[in-house]
Amino acid sequence: MKKLGLVITDGVGFRNFILSDFLRFAENTFDEVVILSCLPKEIYTAHTNLRVIELDVFEETFKTWFFRKAKEIAHLKLHQKGNLGIQDNLKTNDSKLKTSRGYATRFIYNLTALFHSESTIQQFQKLQNKTFANHKITIEYASFLAGEAFSLLFFTHQRPPYIAPLVYAAQQQKLKTAAFIFSWDNLASKGRMASNFDYYLVWSDLMRQDLLQFYTSIDVNQIKVVGTPQFVPYTMQDYKSSKEEFLSEFKLESNLKTICFSCGDSSTSKNDELYIETIANAIQQKSIEPVNFIVRTSPAEDPIRFKLLVEKYPFIKWNFPKWKQVRANHQESWSQRIPTLEDVKQLRALLEYSDLNINMLSTMSLDFMLFDKPVINPIFGNGLNGLYDDQRFLGYAHIQHLVNSKSSKVVKNKEELINAISVYLMSDDDSGNRKNFIKQQVGVSLNETNKALVLSLAAWA
Repeated sequence: MKKLGLVITDGVGFRNFILSDFLRFAENTFDEVVILSCLPKEIYTAHTNLRVIELDVFEETFKTWFFRKAKEIAHLKLHQKGNLGIQDNLKTNDSKLKTSRGYATRFIYNLTALFHSESTIQQFQKLQNKTFANHKITIEYASFLAGEAFSLLFFTHQRPPYIAPLVYAAQQQKLKTAAFIFSWDNLASKGRMASNFDYYLVWSDLMRQDLLQFYTSIDVNQIKVVGTPQFVPYTMQDYKSSKEEFLSEFKLESNLKTICFSCGDSSTSKNDELYIETIANAIQQKSIEPVNFIVRTSPAEDPIRFKLLVEKYPFIKWNFPKWKQVRANHQESWSQRIPTLEDVKQLRALLEYSDLNINMLSTMSLDFMLFDKPVINPIFGNGLNGLYDDQRFLGYAHIQHLVNSKSSKVVKNKEELINAISVYLMSDDDSGNRKNFIKQQVGVSLNETNKALVLSLAAWA
């Protein structure tokens, strides 16, 4: 009997694996599927009849945090040479605070300057595991894992620190674990995974190469290329709407083309207000042809920072993602936001019926390219002009692939942005480049993704 434990860690995982067709394939392939949820169990009742085990929230002690941080910084130190994304991450993680964690962080930086080999990282992992080995939540996890007798535990995100005790409990029982690499930038610019896993599912051959490069203890036979369920809802009839419905919902002019600006969150996309205002002014001044202009904000944050723009430009149509906060008392509260079915449907309509997307180098570039829509990536800040330096992202490995592909127009000032908009509204010659970039980044067609994913899990179970 093959029994799958499906670990849903956050709202994006909920969308990717519960709101896609993953469960249909999983239930047809495994004898039993049980959801282990870091979200409240009641959110699943409208979507599946599967049994749900709600996981108690694990909060790190200082000791756990210390060895996790040491592991992550050692990983960054080991791979920083020639990698601007990782160098940037090292700067971001440093601390000048006069607190216990501030002093500890500086000690960790000094320590890992000398000791940052792969074997040292594994030692930090073992020490981290020891800090919660006898924690009441770890013991609770071990107890129900023993009773469930899973064939395989599948983690839908490899990074959240609060999953580490569950991985450890599985390892102690020799229960096989698999992890899905969550996002296109997770390996080339982010810190260490939460733990070691037995198997890994990746988007593409490119991501497999990254995994082998940054995790030298992993063997190629532990990895399967399956694409990503992140985009699978776009292929499903459940979320499809007509163009007439789209135009009506957003109150758009049917005779005009539509520009959609998709925001990042305020931590990395600080110039979004400037880009929105630049486009809005160009529309008012007739520097570009008349268009519908929609702005979709990030589901990871409250859109309050755009309040002044909402008031200043009443012709802008705003799409505030319909994500619900399902739990507040959590160390990563953003992870406890889940999308509604209505939001997935609205997003799909935006992708299908907009004529042009503009975003600051976010993964939304891929979303729109999957519908073969032209994309512009504005980055005005250069560290010298007083703006937030978003041009530095050009040095990130995953962004270099985007730039080299020539699948979008990267613009560095107002004039280049307005010109790029005018060009794309008139003609689009980059469709072939976009399709090639999608093939590089997403190695399996969306219609085959969840089938390939489930078959890989079943082969390991």
